[in-house]
Amino acid sequence: MKKILLPTDFSENAYNAIVYAVKSLKDEECTFYLLNTYTPVLYDSEYILYSSTQPDLGEAYKKNSLSGLRKVERKINRDFKNPKHHFEKISAFNLLIDEMKEQLKSKEIDLVIMGTQGATGAEEILIGTNTVHAINKLKSPLLAVPSDYEYSPPVNILFPTDFELHFSAAQLEPILNFAKNHTSKINILYVYSGNDLDAKQEDNKKNLSKILGDTSHQFYTIENKSVQKAIKKFQDQNKVDLLFMVNNKRNFFENLFFRPVVNKIGFHVKVPFMVIPSGKFN
Repeated sequence: MKKILLPTDFSENAYNAIVYAVKSLKDEECTFYLLNTYTPVLYDSEYILYSSTQPDLGEAYKKNSLSGLRKVERKINRDFKNPKHHFEKISAFNLLIDEMKEQLKSKEIDLVIMGTQGATGAEEILIGTNTVHAINKLKSPLLAVPSDYEYSPPVNILFPTDFELHFSAAQLEPILNFAKNHTSKINILYVYSGNDLDAKQEDNKKNLSKILGDTSHQFYTIENKSVQKAIKKFQDQNKVDLLFMVNNKRNFFENLFFRPVVNKIGFHVKVPFMVIPSGKFN
């Protein structure tokens, strides 16, 4: 049985990610952990001012958190009742990322699914701080769903890679599982910047093809100095339902995905994106 962690702040954006989770995993036996953290008290000026005179304020936070989780569960069961899906509610007095780390260990979570909480701009999309921290801090596969994304089965998956990592089947299991359940095609994109693949990269490419095996897949090469522009070009020319990435090393991943300090995506992310960490994870 799959164990899926679903952080929620009770926003429409968070529920949209939950909708993606239950729809994309409708044929799988799953336990979904609905997580809400009522934090951070220490940074809450209202709490600091009034906690000494209102000792029950902490209880009020917890009561509101539990009430919100019950409402979310009722809404899910009303909209997407599925006998294969079981829900558990977690209300925690903790920072979100710290609590997520604890739940990953204690529950042996297979996948985190959360909303991006992003704000769109004319040239780029800003990713919410929680999502950025989760991707960088959690040693677990994570699937982020853009705000207002309307669910579409992940039939066409885009996987940009520089072939620097020697993947294992266990490491790619999250995306292989998605591909199997939705009869997906995985499109592997290499961005050519003037240097041919060296022997190590060629070996890693062959290994990746071996791991993918019978899973429908195809290798593409786009010549471009910018990985972001290459991905956008591919998306403009081909239907993409899911973007899959490996957070292998800071220089490639950050060049692809983040700009330092402001954490901006340098290309329009219009589809959900799954990120797995390199190395071992839960």
